[in-house]
Amino acid sequence: MKADADRIAELRELLHRANRAYYAEAAPFMGDAEFDRLLAELAELEAAHPELADPDSPTQRVGGAPADGFASVAHRVPMMSVDNTYSVDDLRAWWERTERALGRPVVAVADPKVDGVAINLRYERGRLVLAATRGDGTAGDDVTRNVRAIPAVPLVLACANGAPVPAVLEVRGEIFMPAQSFERINAERRAAGEPEFMNARNSTAGTLKSLDPKVVRARGLSFVAHGAGEMDGLVAAGGEAVTGYWQFLESIRALGIPVSARSVRCAGIDQCVRAIERFAEERVDLPFAVDGMVVKVDAFADQAELGVTAKSPRWAVAFKYPAERKPTVLERIDWEVGKGGTLTPRAIMAPVVIAGTRVRHASLHNIDEIHRKDIRVGDTVVVEKAGEIIPQVVEPVPALRPADAVPVVPPTRCPSCGEPVTKEGPKLFCTNGACPAQFRERLKWFVGRDQMDVDGMGERIVDALVDAGLVRGFADVFRLDAGALAELTSESVTKAGKAVQRKVGAKTAASIVAGAAAARSRGLARTLAALGIRHLGAATAKAIARAYPDIDAVLAAGVEDLQAIHDIGEVTAPSIHADLHSHAMLQAIAELRASGVDMTSLQHVPAGAEGDTGGRPLAGKTVVLTGELESMDRRAATERLEAMGAKVSGSVSAKTHLVIAGPGAGSKLAKARELGIEVWDEARFVSELG
Repeated sequence: MKADADRIAELRELLHRANRAYYAEAAPFMGDAEFDRLLAELAELEAAHPELADPDSPTQRVGGAPADGFASVAHRVPMMSVDNTYSVDDLRAWWERTERALGRPVVAVADPKVDGVAINLRYERGRLVLAATRGDGTAGDDVTRNVRAIPAVPLVLACANGAPVPAVLEVRGEIFMPAQSFERINAERRAAGEPEFMNARNSTAGTLKSLDPKVVRARGLSFVAHGAGEMDGLVAAGGEAVTGYWQFLESIRALGIPVSARSVRCAGIDQCVRAIERFAEERVDLPFAVDGMVVKVDAFADQAELGVTAKSPRWAVAFKYPAERKPTVLERIDWEVGKGGTLTPRAIMAPVVIAGTRVRHASLHNIDEIHRKDIRVGDTVVVEKAGEIIPQVVEPVPALRPADAVPVVPPTRCPSCGEPVTKEGPKLFCTNGACPAQFRERLKWFVGRDQMDVDGMGERIVDALVDAGLVRGFADVFRLDAGALAELTSESVTKAGKAVQRKVGAKTAASIVAGAAAARSRGLARTLAALGIRHLGAATAKAIARAYPDIDAVLAAGVEDLQAIHDIGEVTAPSIHADLHSHAMLQAIAELRASGVDMTSLQHVPAGAEGDTGGRPLAGKTVVLTGELESMDRRAATERLEAMGAKVSGSVSAKTHLVIAGPGAGSKLAKARELGIEVWDEARFVSELG
C-alpha cells in the first residue's frame, strides 16, 4: 500500500512538472508517448486506491458527467475591456496624454494580443478553485470544469524560485485555439456539411461553453496569462512585494503559469513603436491568432493614479494591426460533400502568401454568397485571413475580370456519386443517402456521444475502420471483432503536431465492442437521430418516438401523418419521409435490425393517452435533473424520464413539477426549495423506475 501511495505521489509530481515544462517554460523534458504511458500508470494506480483520490491529479483534467448549465459569479476585481488604436500616431498621442497626466516619463510593457476568450483564473493556496469568463465585466460564467480540461492551465502552483505560493492569486488571460486545432475542426465541420467557423475566437468561445468537458479537451485549447485580478501574498524572487506588471509576469511564470515570451518592457514611446513594428513581422510565424499588442503602464502605483473610465483603464491601450489582404486568381471551384449531403463550395486559387503562410484554398460558404458577391472563375479576387487563420474571399476585382469569365453555375449532380442535387435556401444537397463521400462523416455522427454513443469509437478510429474496409455500413459497427480491431492502426497527433500511427490495442477494442453492444438498446429516438437524416435531429426524433411505437410504424406513416406531429412542418415532413424511404436508408434500417439494434420506442405515448397517466406518476410533468447521478448518466436518466411521460427541462421555474437532485446539486436545487417544488433524491428516482 505504501509503495503504491509513494508511486502515485511521484507520478503526480512528475506529470505536473512535465506539463509546466511544456506549456509554461517551453522546455519539454518528456516525449508524448512517455507522458501518456505514465498518465495511464497513474490512472490504474488511482483506480486501485480510490481512498487516495485527489481532484488536482493530472488524471482529473476531464471527469464527471456533462454540466447542466453555467452559474454566474461576480468578479472580485472588474474585468474591463481595453480601448483600441490603429495607428502609430494615435499610440504616440496616448503615450503623451499618459505622461502629462502623471507628470513624469512612462515605462510600459507591450504584450502580444492573442485572439481568444478572456478568462479569470482564481487560485487559493496554490490550487485552482474558479475559472470565470469576462461576461459583462462585473460577473461572468463559472466554466471551471471546462478550463480544468485545458492542459496549459495549471491545476496547482509551485514556485520555482523558492518564493511562497500566494494565499490568493487571480490571473487574467486568454483561452485560445491553436491554428492546427482550428483547421482540423473546420475540416470536420466542412465534411459534416456544417458552416465553418469564421475565426478561431468564435470556435474557442463555443467550445468553452460546451456542457461536456471532454469536448473541451478534444478541441485542443490553450492558455496564456496577461493580467492580474485580486492578489494576496504574491512576492518576487527576492521576497519583495510585486509592484509592477513586468514583475508580475516574472512571478507568475515562476509559479508555472504560461506567459508570452514576446512581452517587451519599453522605457519610452520609441522603444514601444519599435517593439510593435518588430512583432508585426514575428507574429506571422506564431501557431495561433494574434491581432496586435496591448501596451500597459508598468508600475501598479501609476495604474492606480491614472484610474479608469466607465469601461476601460486609462493605463492601457491595444494597438491592432490591419488585416492583410492580397489579390490572386480564382482558378476553379470544388464542391465538397458533407455528412448531411451538403455541397460546400471551396475556392482553388493561384498560391499567395498571406500572414506568412501559403494560401491556395478558401471557403466560399454557399452558392447564394457566390452570386451575391458576383464571384466568377478566372476572376482576380481579394483574399484575407479572417482572425489571421482562415482564408476567405472578400470580393472580386471587376476591373481585372477576363472576357471569358461567366457567373458560377451550381452543380446539378453530386460530384461524388452522380445523383441529383437539390437546393434548399442557400444550400445545395446530394439526395443519395448511400453517397460514399457522406458515409464517413455520417458514421462519425452515428457513433457519437449524443447519438448511439459507442464508447471508444472516436474520429480517428472511424477513419481507420473505413479506410481498412471493416465498416461499410452502420450495421458493421455491431459486427466488429475485438481481435481484428485491436490490430488496426490509426493516426493520432502528438502535442508537438506530429502524426503517428498506433495500434488500437486490446483495451480500446474491447471497449468499442462493449460500447456497440450497449448501443443496440438505445431505442427508436436515438437510432433515428443517428441516421443523419436531414431535418431529423434529436428533438424531432423524440417527437416521432412519442407518436409511434417502433420503426415499422414510422415507416408505415405517410407524409400527412408526420406533418401532424408537433415540431414537424410542411417543408420538413416530405423531406423526412423521402429520406426514410430511400433505397439506401431502407437497406440501412434492415441491416441494423438484423444486427440486433432495438428500434422500439422508449417514449411512445398511445394516441388519446396524452392526458392519461396510465399509472405513470410523472406523465405530463416537467422535471429538472441536477447534480451527478451515480447509477446512470444524465442522458439515460432523461430517456427513462421521457419513457415515464415526463418533459425534461434544463431550468427550474414555477412551472417545474419535480427536481431530481444527485450529489453536487447547487443553484437549481436551492431554487427548487425556494419555490417549494418537490425534490427527489436518486434513491427515490431509482425506486420509481422499479
